[in-house]
Amino acid sequence: MLKDYFQWEIRSWSRAYPLWHRTLQAMPPEGRHALALGERDGGLSLMLAEHGFTTVCSDLNGPTEQARTLHRTFGWDEAITYEAIDATAIPKADASFDVVVFKSMIGALGSKEKQALAIREMHRVLKPGGVLLFAENLQGTALHRWLRKRFVRWDAYWRYLDPIADRDLFAAFASTELHATGLWANLGRSEGQRDVIARLDALLEPVTPLRWHTIWFGVAIKG
Repeated sequence: MLKDYFQWEIRSWSRAYPLWHRTLQAMPPEGRHALALGERDGGLSLMLAEHGFTTVCSDLNGPTEQARTLHRTFGWDEAITYEAIDATAIPKADASFDVVVFKSMIGALGSKEKQALAIREMHRVLKPGGVLLFAENLQGTALHRWLRKRFVRWDAYWRYLDPIADRDLFAAFASTELHATGLWANLGRSEGQRDVIARLDALLEPVTPLRWHTIWFGVAIKG
Protein backbone atom coordinates (compact mmCIF):
# COMPACT_ATOMS: atom_id res chain seq x y z
CA MET A 1 0.00 0.00 0.00
CA LEU A 2 2.96 2.37 0.34
CA LYS A 3 2.80 3.22 -3.37
CA ASP A 4 -0.81 4.33 -2.99
CA TYR A 5 -0.10 6.27 0.20
CA PHE A 6 3.08 8.12 -0.83
CA GLN A 7 2.75 8.19 -4.64
CA TRP A 8 6.22 9.44 -5.63
CA GLU A 9 9.80 8.82 -4.49
CA ILE A 10 8.07 6.13 -2.49
CA ARG A 11 11.02 4.38 -0.85
CA SER A 12 12.35 7.63 0.62
CA TRP A 13 9.10 9.27 1.73
CA SER A 14 7.60 6.05 3.08
CA ARG A 15 10.30 5.89 5.74
CA ALA A 16 7.83 8.01 7.70
CA TYR A 17 5.30 5.19 7.64
CA PRO A 18 6.53 2.93 10.49
CA LEU A 19 6.46 5.86 12.92
CA TRP A 20 3.07 7.06 11.68
CA HIS A 21 1.64 3.53 11.74
CA ARG A 22 2.73 2.95 15.35
CA THR A 23 1.30 6.32 16.37
CA LEU A 24 -2.08 5.71 14.72
CA GLN A 25 -2.37 2.19 16.10
CA ALA A 26 -1.72 3.45 19.63
CA MET A 27 -4.52 6.02 19.55
CA PRO A 28 -7.80 5.39 21.41
CA PRO A 29 -10.47 3.61 19.35
CA GLU A 30 -13.23 6.13 20.02
CA GLY A 31 -13.79 9.19 17.82
CA ARG A 32 -10.99 8.91 15.29
CA HIS A 33 -11.57 11.98 13.15
CA ALA A 34 -8.75 13.12 10.88
CA LEU A 35 -7.89 15.96 8.51
CA ALA A 36 -5.50 15.47 5.57
CA LEU A 37 -4.18 18.73 4.09
CA GLY A 38 -2.61 19.34 0.68
CA GLU A 39 -3.86 15.96 -0.45
CA ARG A 40 -4.30 16.42 -4.19
CA ASP A 41 -4.49 12.71 -5.15
CA GLY A 42 -5.61 11.43 -1.74
CA GLY A 43 -2.87 8.99 -0.69
CA LEU A 44 -2.63 9.89 2.98
CA SER A 45 -6.42 10.07 3.31
CA LEU A 46 -6.47 6.43 2.21
CA MET A 47 -3.87 5.63 4.86
CA LEU A 48 -5.96 7.29 7.58
CA ALA A 49 -9.16 5.55 6.50
CA GLU A 50 -7.40 2.19 6.60
CA HIS A 51 -6.38 2.96 10.18
CA GLY A 52 -10.02 3.50 11.13
CA PHE A 53 -10.31 7.28 10.85
CA THR A 54 -13.20 9.21 9.37
CA THR A 55 -11.22 11.59 7.21
CA VAL A 56 -11.58 14.99 5.55
CA CYS A 57 -9.46 14.85 2.38
CA SER A 58 -8.59 18.41 1.40
CA ASP A 59 -6.49 20.51 -0.91
CA LEU A 60 -6.37 24.25 -1.57
CA ASN A 61 -8.73 23.92 -4.54
CA GLY A 62 -10.14 20.54 -3.55
CA PRO A 63 -8.72 17.05 -4.19
CA THR A 64 -8.55 15.60 -7.70
CA GLU A 65 -10.93 13.08 -9.22
CA GLN A 66 -8.02 10.65 -8.98
CA ALA A 67 -8.31 10.86 -5.18
CA ARG A 68 -11.96 9.89 -5.29
CA THR A 69 -11.22 7.03 -7.68
CA LEU A 70 -8.44 5.75 -5.42
CA HIS A 71 -10.72 5.73 -2.39
CA ARG A 72 -13.57 4.03 -4.25
CA THR A 73 -11.18 1.37 -5.53
CA PHE A 74 -10.29 0.35 -1.99
CA GLY A 75 -13.83 0.72 -0.66
CA TRP A 76 -13.19 3.67 1.64
CA ASP A 77 -15.16 6.39 -0.13
CA GLU A 78 -17.87 6.38 2.55
CA ALA A 79 -15.29 7.09 5.27
CA ILE A 80 -13.82 10.09 3.41
CA THR A 81 -15.25 13.50 2.56
CA TYR A 82 -13.71 16.12 0.27
CA GLU A 83 -13.16 19.84 0.82
CA ALA A 84 -11.20 22.81 -0.48
CA ILE A 85 -9.18 24.05 2.51
CA ASP A 86 -6.48 26.69 2.87
CA ALA A 87 -4.07 25.38 5.51
CA THR A 88 -3.44 28.90 6.80
CA ALA A 89 -7.15 29.39 7.59
CA ILE A 90 -8.71 26.01 8.34
CA PRO A 91 -12.52 26.47 8.48
CA LYS A 92 -13.02 24.09 11.41
CA ALA A 93 -13.74 24.60 15.08
CA ASP A 94 -11.06 24.31 17.74
CA ALA A 95 -10.31 20.74 18.85
CA SER A 96 -12.14 19.10 15.91
CA PHE A 97 -9.67 16.35 14.99
CA ASP A 98 -7.66 13.56 16.54
CA VAL A 99 -5.12 13.60 13.70
CA VAL A 100 -3.90 16.10 11.12
CA VAL A 101 -1.51 15.00 8.38
CA PHE A 102 0.36 16.67 5.53
CA LYS A 103 3.14 15.75 3.13
CA SER A 104 5.19 18.06 0.89
CA MET A 105 2.78 20.96 1.33
CA ILE A 106 3.92 23.85 3.49
CA GLY A 107 6.91 24.57 1.27
CA ALA A 108 4.41 25.96 -1.23
CA LEU A 109 3.41 28.66 1.28
CA GLY A 110 6.63 30.44 0.43
CA SER A 111 7.57 32.03 3.75
CA LYS A 112 8.27 30.92 7.29
CA GLU A 113 5.55 33.25 8.56
CA LYS A 114 2.87 31.49 6.50
CA GLN A 115 4.28 28.08 7.39
CA ALA A 116 4.10 28.97 11.08
CA LEU A 117 0.53 30.21 10.62
CA ALA A 118 -0.47 26.92 8.97
CA ILE A 119 1.03 24.84 11.76
CA ARG A 120 -0.68 27.01 14.39
CA GLU A 121 -3.95 26.32 12.59
CA MET A 122 -3.24 22.58 12.64
CA HIS A 123 -2.47 22.80 16.35
CA ARG A 124 -5.72 24.73 16.95
CA VAL A 125 -8.00 22.18 15.25
CA LEU A 126 -6.38 19.22 17.03
CA LYS A 127 -7.97 17.89 20.19
CA PRO A 128 -5.83 17.78 23.35
CA GLY A 129 -3.61 14.74 22.93
CA GLY A 130 -4.14 14.85 19.15
CA VAL A 131 -1.26 14.27 16.78
CA LEU A 132 0.19 15.99 13.75
CA LEU A 133 1.86 13.63 11.28
CA PHE A 134 4.05 15.40 8.77
CA ALA A 135 6.66 14.90 6.05
CA GLU A 136 8.15 17.91 4.29
CA ASN A 137 10.96 18.80 1.90
CA LEU A 138 14.29 19.93 3.31
CA GLN A 139 16.88 22.19 1.67
CA GLY A 140 19.41 19.39 1.16
CA THR A 141 22.96 20.02 0.01
CA ALA A 142 24.35 22.97 -1.93
CA LEU A 143 24.14 20.76 -5.02
CA HIS A 144 20.42 20.15 -4.44
CA ARG A 145 19.82 23.88 -4.11
CA TRP A 146 21.78 24.69 -7.28
CA LEU A 147 19.99 22.04 -9.32
CA ARG A 148 16.58 23.23 -8.15
CA LYS A 149 17.33 26.79 -9.24
CA ARG A 150 18.20 25.54 -12.72
CA PHE A 151 15.62 22.80 -13.26
CA VAL A 152 12.70 23.03 -10.79
CA ARG A 153 10.03 25.44 -11.97
CA TRP A 154 8.52 26.02 -8.51
CA ASP A 155 11.86 26.74 -6.80
CA ALA A 156 11.27 30.49 -7.08
CA TYR A 157 8.43 30.40 -4.56
CA TRP A 158 8.97 27.17 -2.55
CA ARG A 159 10.47 27.50 0.92
CA TYR A 160 12.39 24.35 1.85
CA LEU A 161 12.70 23.66 5.56
CA ASP A 162 15.85 23.59 7.65
CA PRO A 163 15.81 20.76 10.25
CA ILE A 164 17.62 22.89 12.82
CA ALA A 165 16.44 26.46 12.22
CA ASP A 166 12.81 25.44 11.72
CA ARG A 167 12.31 23.26 14.79
CA ASP A 168 10.56 26.24 16.36
CA LEU A 169 7.65 25.74 13.96
CA PHE A 170 6.53 22.96 16.32
CA ALA A 171 7.11 24.88 19.57
CA ALA A 172 3.42 24.86 20.52
CA PHE A 173 3.31 21.07 20.71
CA ALA A 174 3.95 19.25 23.97
CA SER A 175 6.30 16.73 22.38
CA THR A 176 7.79 15.87 19.01
CA GLU A 177 9.65 13.01 17.39
CA LEU A 178 11.53 14.27 14.33
CA HIS A 179 13.65 12.43 11.78
CA ALA A 180 15.49 13.33 8.56
CA THR A 181 15.96 11.04 5.58
CA GLY A 182 16.57 11.18 1.83
CA LEU A 183 19.78 12.17 0.10
CA TRP A 184 20.27 11.63 -3.64
CA ALA A 185 17.15 9.65 -4.58
CA ASN A 186 15.19 12.74 -5.63
CA LEU A 187 17.72 13.30 -8.42
CA GLY A 188 16.53 10.13 -10.18
CA ARG A 189 14.73 10.67 -13.48
CA SER A 190 12.20 7.87 -12.98
CA GLU A 191 10.57 6.13 -10.03
CA GLY A 192 12.69 3.07 -10.76
CA GLN A 193 15.90 5.11 -10.58
CA ARG A 194 14.74 6.84 -7.40
CA ASP A 195 14.01 3.48 -5.81
CA VAL A 196 17.51 2.15 -6.55
CA ILE A 197 19.23 5.33 -5.36
CA ALA A 198 17.11 5.37 -2.18
CA ARG A 199 18.52 1.95 -1.27
CA LEU A 200 22.03 3.41 -1.53
CA ASP A 201 20.96 6.49 0.43
CA ALA A 202 19.95 4.23 3.31
CA LEU A 203 23.57 3.09 3.62
CA LEU A 204 24.89 6.66 3.62
CA GLU A 205 22.33 8.30 5.89
CA PRO A 206 23.86 7.27 9.23
CA VAL A 207 27.03 9.23 8.37
CA THR A 208 25.33 12.11 6.54
CA PRO A 209 25.09 15.59 8.15
CA LEU A 210 21.55 16.41 9.20
CA ARG A 211 21.26 19.40 6.87
CA TRP A 212 22.18 17.33 3.80
CA HIS A 213 18.94 15.34 3.99
CA THR A 214 15.99 16.11 1.73
CA ILE A 215 12.99 14.93 3.79
CA TRP A 216 11.93 15.80 7.33
CA PHE A 217 9.21 13.71 8.95
CA GLY A 218 7.78 13.17 12.36
CA VAL A 219 4.97 13.26 14.89
CA ALA A 220 3.99 16.24 17.06
CA ILE A 221 1.59 15.75 19.99
CA LYS A 222 -0.66 18.50 21.31
CA GLY A 223 -0.64 18.91 25.08
